[in-house]
Amino acid sequence: MLSGGDMVARALEEEGVEFIFGYPGGAVLHIYDALHRHSSVPHILVRHEQAATHAADGYARSTGKTGVVLVTSGPGATNAITGIATAYMDSIPMVVISGQVQSHLIGEDAFQETDMIGISRPIVKHSFLVKRTEDIPRIIKTAFYLAASGRPGPVVVDIPKDITAPAYKAPFDYPEEVSLRSYSPAEKGHSGQIRKAVELLLRAKKPMVYAGGGVIQGNASAALTDLVRHLNFPITNTLMGLGAYP
Repeated sequence: MLSGGDMVARALEEEGVEFIFGYPGGAVLHIYDALHRHSSVPHILVRHEQAATHAADGYARSTGKTGVVLVTSGPGATNAITGIATAYMDSIPMVVISGQVQSHLIGEDAFQETDMIGISRPIVKHSFLVKRTEDIPRIIKTAFYLAASGRPGPVVVDIPKDITAPAYKAPFDYPEEVSLRSYSPAEKGHSGQIRKAVELLLRAKKPMVYAGGGVIQGNASAALTDLVRHLNFPITNTLMGLGAYP
């Protein structure tokens, strides 16, 4: 049996998270207490929540792993928006755990209450408002899956303070896999589309390869290099594709 705060810390360990970037605040103190007690995940303390999301973004770009952010409610959540938008526009995997006021105060203009779900909706792959402590393992597992699969991007998990309080404990049952009926991202390239692209290149009068960030995210730089040298075509990159070709 674990409290909600301990469940968050345990879930991060289950996901193999190496670092979490954040700034403490009242709505996430139970999570911070849990991280301090027993989590093996190092916390990187920043001086502003925007720095946390940008740091997690940079970590994800350099390692290919999902960046993780922890911020409090109200101004903590809104300060993270610019970094979340950056990750969304550039397809960077990120999980942002934001604190929220107690469940019974949501919608009551409580101190440091903001509608993080509504604010972030246009710039995330998905967002969750946790309503039960028992749902934390499933939601965090799903958040990491959504952030890193298909076209990567940020996912927000908004957790009210009472959901992480130590007074209530529940069984920790972390799922091994995620199955979403309405979400089935492609795991590999579509052979028909690839064949069509090759045919277009071979018929082109002035062929050129235009490489984007997907080459880097897919660890396909070596394959791209072999292709370009085999075809002997000129190549250029998008801003996200810089470094994809030597």
